[in-house]
Amino acid sequence: MKSRREKREEYLQKIKEFRLFDDEFLSRVFDENIECTELLLHIILDNPDIKVRKVRTQREIKNLKGHSVRLDIAAINSADEPIDIEVQRADKGAGVKRARYNSSTMDVNTLVKSEEYDNLPESYVIFIAEHDIMGANLPIYHADRIVLETGKAFGDGSHIIYVNGAYRDDSPVGKLMHDFFCKDPKDMYYEPLARQVRYYKEDEKGVESMCRIMEELIDQEKKK
Repeated sequence: MKSRREKREEYLQKIKEFRLFDDEFLSRVFDENIECTELLLHIILDNPDIKVRKVRTQREIKNLKGHSVRLDIAAINSADEPIDIEVQRADKGAGVKRARYNSSTMDVNTLVKSEEYDNLPESYVIFIAEHDIMGANLPIYHADRIVLETGKAFGDGSHIIYVNGAYRDDSPVGKLMHDFFCKDPKDMYYEPLARQVRYYKEDEKGVESMCRIMEELIDQEKKK
């Protein structure tokens, strides 16, 4: 059996290897962090005016009659529009049917009983995938409904977006995806992200927080 000191050394080595594509690390970096979440949305949605009112990570939306969903990063902007940001290493986890399901689950949890359908806000499901899911070597793919016969937008306010994590250039998206792959904060372009990554990798309190989370996850796996 490993000693506590040996376990801690093992945790510290794992923390050094963490990237923003790792669930445990992503959850700490973005939880309640409005600045980092706004940075993502400004770049991905190409809108520097977006303001985030609230953000939580690993938010579960329960479905009593079906499949519940857990959102990696769940945000609400200043217009009270729900935004789900999913960060996926495995291609299977970023499937288009999952994007559709997440979008519909957010919708059914937005309106209260008897509220008018027209009050349904715009919604965004954003997948940041480690690989180029769509295979066209583009930085971002927007999937909005259209009327096939006219080619015009359906205008239902539902937006599904895929970000190509493998994309690299000097554009904001290319630099952002570079940062998502970084293990060392000094190699990152965007200071808000680098600051958070540095805290959880180098600051004593941040490192202790990560060690506790890792220990809790290991205990949960043992119980399973």
